[in-house]
Amino acid sequence: MKILMISTDRKIFEDGRGARSRMIEYGALVRELHIVVFVAKEIKNKNWKLEIANNVWAYPTNSKSKWHYVGDAIRLGKQIIRGNHSLETERWLVTAQDPSATGLVAWRIAQTLKLPFQLQVHTDIFSPHFVEHSVFNKLLVRIARFLLPRAAGVRVVSERIRRALVAKYRLPSTKVSVLPIFVNVREIEKAEPKVNLHVLYPQFNFIILMASRWEREKNIPLALLAFKDIIRTHPRVGLVILGDGSEKHMLGQIVSNNGLHGNVVFAGWSDDIVSYYKTADLFLLTSDYEGYGMTLIEAAAAGCPIVTTDVGAVGEIITKDNALVCPVGDKECLAKQIRLAIENKGMRERLARNAREAVLRVAPGTKEQYLEQYKKCWEQYFS
Repeated sequence: MKILMISTDRKIFEDGRGARSRMIEYGALVRELHIVVFVAKEIKNKNWKLEIANNVWAYPTNSKSKWHYVGDAIRLGKQIIRGNHSLETERWLVTAQDPSATGLVAWRIAQTLKLPFQLQVHTDIFSPHFVEHSVFNKLLVRIARFLLPRAAGVRVVSERIRRALVAKYRLPSTKVSVLPIFVNVREIEKAEPKVNLHVLYPQFNFIILMASRWEREKNIPLALLAFKDIIRTHPRVGLVILGDGSEKHMLGQIVSNNGLHGNVVFAGWSDDIVSYYKTADLFLLTSDYEGYGMTLIEAAAAGCPIVTTDVGAVGEIITKDNALVCPVGDKECLAKQIRLAIENKGMRERLARNAREAVLRVAPGTKEQYLEQYKKCWEQYFS
C-alpha cells in the first residue's frame, strides 16, 4: 500500500519537529508515503522533494500565492502517482488532513486516477460556534458537505464528530472511523515534575493553568473575564497561560484594562508542559469548539482537576463525573465552577482521580498499538 497525503503542515520540512517524526512513524506502516504540502514560494524548500526517511518524501507546492495551493497540489499529486509505478499493480490511497482545501485536492486526484480517498476531520466543524465564527468557516462547511459523501471513508478524532457526521450527512457509521490523537497517558501519569509552578510563582496560593494557541476559537478573553470575578474574593489566585498566537496583543490589553496584570502570567510555550499540569491546582479550557481537546486528556492523565466548556472529548472521556463542565461562552458558569474548585479541595481531588482513571481506561495502550490502529484505518479501503 502506498499513501499520498495532502497537508498544510510546513513543520514537516523542519528537522527535529514532531510533525516530521509523525510522518516517519506513519511511513513505517506502508510501502511508501508521499506528502504534498501547501507552501508559498517565498518560504519554499529549494528541493523539489525532501526525503525524510527511506520511504517517506515531502513535496512543497512552491505556489505563487495561497490561491494557487489547490491547483498546484493537484498537479503535483498526479505527477507523483503517475511517475511512481503502474496504477494497475499498486494500491494507492489519497488522504487529506481536512475536508476543505486539502480535501478538494485529494478528491480531484482520486477522481481522475480512480483511487479511493480518505478525509480526516480534526475540528468540530459541525458545531454552531464554528459556523458562526467567520464567513470563511461557513465556506469550509459548504466544501465539507460536498466532499464527505464522496469519500471512501472519514477518520474523525472524537465520538462527538462521528455522531454529527452520521446524523447531519447520513453517512453510514461503518464509513466513519474514530481515532483520536495519540496521547501517551501512561507516560504522563508516571512522569515526575521537573519544575513547580508554586516555586516559579510564589506570589500565588492557587494556580490555574491554561495551555493553547492564542487564537479566537480558544476564547481566552472569556477566561480572563471569568477570572476577573474570581480575584475579587480570592486575590492571591494566579492564572498562568501557556502558548502564543495572533491574539497576544489583544489579550494583553484585556489584562491591562481589567487590572489583572498582578494575577495573570503569559508564559509562552514550554517543552515540559507535564510539569505544569502536575503542579497546577486547576486546568481551565474555555474554547468555543474543539475537535478532541488533547490538553484535557493530558491534564487528566497528570492528575490536574479540570474546568472546561462542553467541547471536544467532553461527554465521552471527560464527563461531569470527573470535571466541572460549562456551556460554551457561559462566563457566569465558569466563574462559579472555578470558585467551587478553589474552595473545595476534596472535590478537586475526587474529580482529578476520576479523570485520571477514565483516560487510563480508554487509552489506546502503547504507541505501537496506536499506530496499528492507524494502519487499519488505511487498509480498510482495500478489504
